[in-house]
Amino acid sequence: MKNVRAFCWGAVIGVLGGLIGLGGAEFRLPVLVGFYQFRTLQAIVINLIVSLVTVIFSFIFRVGLVNLDRITLHAPIVFDILAGSLLGSYIGVRFATKINEYTLTRIVVIFLAILSIVLIGHDFIFHAQSFAFPVLLKFVLGALAGILIGVFSSMLGVAGGELIIPTIIILFAVDIKLAGSLSLAISIPTIIMGLVKYGSQRQLSGIRQQVGFILWMSAGSILGALIGSYLLGYVRVSFLQMLLGLILLVSAVKLWRTHSKSLISN
Repeated sequence: MKNVRAFCWGAVIGVLGGLIGLGGAEFRLPVLVGFYQFRTLQAIVINLIVSLVTVIFSFIFRVGLVNLDRITLHAPIVFDILAGSLLGSYIGVRFATKINEYTLTRIVVIFLAILSIVLIGHDFIFHAQSFAFPVLLKFVLGALAGILIGVFSSMLGVAGGELIIPTIIILFAVDIKLAGSLSLAISIPTIIMGLVKYGSQRQLSGIRQQVGFILWMSAGSILGALIGSYLLGYVRVSFLQMLLGLILLVSAVKLWRTHSKSLISN
């Protein structure tokens, strides 16, 4: 029954992610911590694994929508942000494994709140004009943004597309469909770096008991992402993203209150 519920949760979250063009990890984390009662750090690692599977399949599906040659043509953007995100991912894992559970949960709640603001302000961000920075400065800012994105990804267990896509659009004036594909190309190595680093910190040993759970949730996420992509044409995206941003904000508050109560009871 636990695996069936994991599949259903994965499918629902996958639909949400598919509708807004993300992996859905930002919605998955509150479920892992709040519903399944995983420790925050363990939930982050599980979220990274499921995110990796989801992002890989999303990239495969998306190659059919965006010509691979266009992605290759913009490879310098990918390598620029990726260089920063790999470093940020390394830093984020070191930080996440060194601090206590209370502080880590508080950071996760803050990240979720920031994500909700990004989603609520999605229309403004994605319709913003790219800034007329010199080319060299754009790449410097891209690398610096990549560091923050990498830290965010490894500490929250997400692909980071919520921040990568606006960064690419605003700095490099790339259209949103192509930006989404470039974001996936950046996310895959970033997530792998985070998992490798968590493995070196011996944080993957306890995850072996959850292999079945992870596989079922991953399968649900892939199915949900496909369904979400098909439903996209029937839903007003601007309204949906504002609604999901509010849901995410409520999830952050609930996660914080649940964790605070558990600390008081202990």
